[in-house]
Amino acid sequence: MENKTTIGTAIGKIILIGEHAVVYGQPALAIPFPETKIQTIINRKKGPITLDCFFYKGLFHNAPERLSGLTTIIKEIVNSFNEELEDFDIKIISSIPPERGMGSSAAVAVATVRALYDFFDKPLIDQDLLKWSNISEKIVHGNPSGIDTAIIIGETPLYYIKGKAFVPFPFKLDAYLIVADTGELGQTQAAVASVKKLIEFNPKEGENIIKQLGILTDNAKTSIKINDIVSLGKTMSKAHTLLDKLDVSNETLNYLVSVAVENGALGAKLTGGGRGGCMIALAATQQQARFISSKLLCNGAKDTWIYNMGVDLL
Repeated sequence: MENKTTIGTAIGKIILIGEHAVVYGQPALAIPFPETKIQTIINRKKGPITLDCFFYKGLFHNAPERLSGLTTIIKEIVNSFNEELEDFDIKIISSIPPERGMGSSAAVAVATVRALYDFFDKPLIDQDLLKWSNISEKIVHGNPSGIDTAIIIGETPLYYIKGKAFVPFPFKLDAYLIVADTGELGQTQAAVASVKKLIEFNPKEGENIIKQLGILTDNAKTSIKINDIVSLGKTMSKAHTLLDKLDVSNETLNYLVSVAVENGALGAKLTGGGRGGCMIALAATQQQARFISSKLLCNGAKDTWIYNMGVDLL
């Protein structure tokens, strides 16, 4: 049997602003996050398929239910090629922490689709990549917006309003973004249910917060366009305050947001579904970003990443 190895890759994503409000028709801004990556490695190997990833290592057909999004598209893609589910193994290496709102499941799907098409020498177009990845995301998340997949495939910042086409927007800032992992799994479904409950029982307050978050998202877009990082930072912090009022933050997120601001961040907020997961902070210089990062780690963050948002990039 001829040796063969193929590798598919994908990056993470960050919601800069607009989470939760986007469910109710308000805009959101999301950006690609190349500081975190997925690699799917497929090797030709005699015998039944094995799968080696964050949650599981063993025979493919024994993979747990939580991996059904991934295993479903693997089976369907191989079947579409009229090939057999045998004689190769799959290993997934990730620096994207799962269930933290950074697009881990979509990135795994994208990287795996790319690796499979390469392994079986099939040409891959974006339409097929989007189709298979969205099948996985629907299994994982039920009714995803599609923004994770679109960001990860296109690797371009997107402005999004539910039910409308994604709109790419220019993104180059004289700033650095710090992302910190709380170490706690995000609880997106619980957070979404909490927002829905607030709007149902106190529609005036809930709808007002949602509307304010939408305004802040458009303010953030304007700040990015004119490279006003001070204004963007203030907008991020205001958004976090509103998200906390929606009860989608938690003690850990609030604490890390305060640590970032107290140590020189221009602004900070949770990112993604909330109730755990990650927070983000904005810094004017790399030195400040490193200092803020160190303070976050000293105060309980499990990991941090620093992203150059356009400074000195060619």
